[in-house]
Amino acid sequence: MSPAFHVEHASRSSRIGTAALAVVLLVLVAAPAFTGRDDLRLMSEIFAYIALASLWNLLAGYAGLVSVGQQAYVGLGGYVLFAAAIVAGMQPLAAVLIAGLIAAAIAVPVAGLMFRLRGHYFAIGTWVMAEVFRLFASQISTLGGGSGISLPASIVISMAASRQMRELEMYWVALALLVIVLGAIVLLLRSRYGLALTAIRDNELAARSTGVDVWRIKLVIYIAVAFATAMLGALIFLQRLRISPETAFSVNDWTAYVIFITVIGGIGRIEGPIIGTLVFFLLRRTLADLGSLYLLMLGAVAIAVMLLAPKGIWGFVAGRYRWQLLPLERRLRFAADTRTK
Repeated sequence: MSPAFHVEHASRSSRIGTAALAVVLLVLVAAPAFTGRDDLRLMSEIFAYIALASLWNLLAGYAGLVSVGQQAYVGLGGYVLFAAAIVAGMQPLAAVLIAGLIAAAIAVPVAGLMFRLRGHYFAIGTWVMAEVFRLFASQISTLGGGSGISLPASIVISMAASRQMRELEMYWVALALLVIVLGAIVLLLRSRYGLALTAIRDNELAARSTGVDVWRIKLVIYIAVAFATAMLGALIFLQRLRISPETAFSVNDWTAYVIFITVIGGIGRIEGPIIGTLVFFLLRRTLADLGSLYLLMLGAVAIAVMLLAPKGIWGFVAGRYRWQLLPLERRLRFAADTRTK
């Protein structure tokens, strides 16, 4: 009689990590009670970058779609929100969801075009597509053309009567989006589709040979990432209250920094973007006064991490100590041998 076994997700480290994350979430929910406005805005920005990096990690680290044009959907989300609020008179927070839906619809034909490209051609193609989006946005005179536009005061006031309440709304919406993005990714990776994604990440050819519909899974992931990225972009520019083609489709802000965060944190691991974002903001606060040397220092840090820990900071820690922050890994647990005489 062969020994029985079952698949086990959780480990001691993941149980501790899940409990720690729950405590951190409770603290973050209550943060407005003991932090100032500037701290809330900083934390909202951190939430946005963790979510953006997690989405890019899902796209590139698991599905193998290395995009350098995700600023296309950040900018698209921002412009759809401004158009919905200014032209259609829609409530701004409701327009955040509309921005995601429109981006998902646009992502379908874009994916049909981009998926004809492979490897570095796909990466270059996504950047070119983002530039097309930027040039198109600069031609929309209703939204300020190339100089951009600010959200009218009447629309801003309609969100909440006071500036403090608006800041609280933005903070809690940013936190909610982060929780939804991370929760959806965790549920996806724990499902059978997550198992297929892991197989694609490890060896796409082997995954295809075992019956995984690689093209369909990549398409679904691409559209889902576009949907969530556009919602985050809409929220980011709702907080800024102004948008322009240069800021909305900035390759540095919305792609280069996101790639940096994911690479130093650990690509192909859900914990990587969280660790990478914290390191990025720590470096930004420490090195921001260096001016142009700031970007050189970021590059030096990225090179050092890639040389010393090719799998990123969390990849190094997880490989050395077998830690996992969330119960995502699948392990076979064998029962005791109960052979009958």
